[in-house]
Amino acid sequence: MMTPREAELTRQLDAAVSVLEVSRRENELLRRKIDLLVRRVFGSSSEQLPANQLELLFAQAELQAPQPEPVTPPASSPRSAAVRRARKERIPAHLPVVEEVLEPEPVLADPSQWRRIGQEVSEQLDYEPGRFFRRRLVRPKYVRRVDKDAAPVIAALPERLQERSLPAAGLLAHVPVSKSCDHLPLYRQERIFRSCHGVELPRQTLARWIELAAEWLKPIYDQIRTGVLAGGYLQVDETPIEYLDPGRGRTGQGYLLTCAMPGGDVLFHWETSRAADCLGKVLPADFSGTLQCDGYAAYATFARKHPHPVTLAGCWAHARRKFHEAREESPRISGWFLRQIQLLYQVESWLRDQSAGPKLRAAVRTAHSRMIVERIWRSLDRIRSRLLPKSLLGQANTYTLGQRQGLEVFLNDGRVEIDNNTVENAIRPTAVGKKNWLFVGDAGAGQRGAVIYTIIESCRKRGIDPLAYLREVLNQLPSMTTRSPTARHRPGVRLASNALHKRHNAKPMTLMHPATGCSA
Repeated sequence: MMTPREAELTRQLDAAVSVLEVSRRENELLRRKIDLLVRRVFGSSSEQLPANQLELLFAQAELQAPQPEPVTPPASSPRSAAVRRARKERIPAHLPVVEEVLEPEPVLADPSQWRRIGQEVSEQLDYEPGRFFRRRLVRPKYVRRVDKDAAPVIAALPERLQERSLPAAGLLAHVPVSKSCDHLPLYRQERIFRSCHGVELPRQTLARWIELAAEWLKPIYDQIRTGVLAGGYLQVDETPIEYLDPGRGRTGQGYLLTCAMPGGDVLFHWETSRAADCLGKVLPADFSGTLQCDGYAAYATFARKHPHPVTLAGCWAHARRKFHEAREESPRISGWFLRQIQLLYQVESWLRDQSAGPKLRAAVRTAHSRMIVERIWRSLDRIRSRLLPKSLLGQANTYTLGQRQGLEVFLNDGRVEIDNNTVENAIRPTAVGKKNWLFVGDAGAGQRGAVIYTIIESCRKRGIDPLAYLREVLNQLPSMTTRSPTARHRPGVRLASNALHKRHNAKPMTLMHPATGCSA
């Protein structure tokens, strides 16, 4: 029998032990979050794990229920070991050749005493930097020989993007391509022009040229946007980009919203917020179909408020990422879930190798992927009560179960991909760029950058040189007129259904939209 004093001390001790245990758990969670942050910043970004490492992770898994044998897709025919990938040429054969003949000095001293019997050839790969040059348009004047009093005739100047503009189409294409494709900030381009070429072009001038190019390219951007949004299936993601916001004394937070149609074009759109209403500015009011995205709540809000039905499809890459982050905290359980998700991706890999269409993909997923997904749901429900909500594994469990309905969409719809990596891959070049130029000039500059990014990405997906494409387009745009109600009315631009064509009886131009190819 304890005295009141002993009882009080025992109670205080139990309370102190409880507080200490809570603090220990919080410190452990914070330590794991710090480790995760360090890996994200300094470690490898790849989420792939070797098969043997996965086997080690989920061996002796803590899931006590018996597990059925994993289902694998039909095996494709094995490739012969004798088949080897053709070795690439060290120097591409299509490059022009600059030949330099090296004669021996004795031969040069007395050529008549020597007879050539052969030669030895060695090649190197060389490079000459780009150069500036003055494009001089000479317009001769003529008068009639028989009528000297008649007025002289002279050819008219070709249409230009801007009256008395300094840059020709090649330079006007080079500046935005260097910034958005090669990730060279304008201040760095200014320095290169001055130090390497002796040409003084202030950064403010280069910024105005990008604005001029983006305004003229807007009709092509509108065509790409119409094509991307017309399919009824869209992958969406966003990336933050800072912009100058006068009056606040600091940069504001903007977002580059990216929409991709798998196998098609990519559309970039700029907004100063990531609220659900911003998505409504990108998608037309009559849009109806499937939207594949991550778990951000704004997408669900948009789907509820949209006047037409919108199905939200989830992304298994995001779910896999959560378990990948928790693999050090709980290697056996996380390894088991990573293995199950890997089985889903093996099915998708087999479907890609077979070039399967939507119907075949839906059938194979029903036969093989559905049981894997159902096994994942049962396991997540079974372990949910045993996990701390703030632990990495607990967060992975909560996120995946919260996305359950969206993560099952790909099982029934053969058009839908297993993840939205297509749109994430399209965003990566912008992430590289903003590490160099850090922020955009203002809110309006963000949308101009979105126009440039959209066209460059369309060229990249088709293997077209963006510089050659933009140079040809900007050279021909001034001689066209606008006849589309959606395009801005400016002298010299005409927007046709699928391509832009020249006025009068000129040869039709077939490269204004990147999908038609580029002959430059």
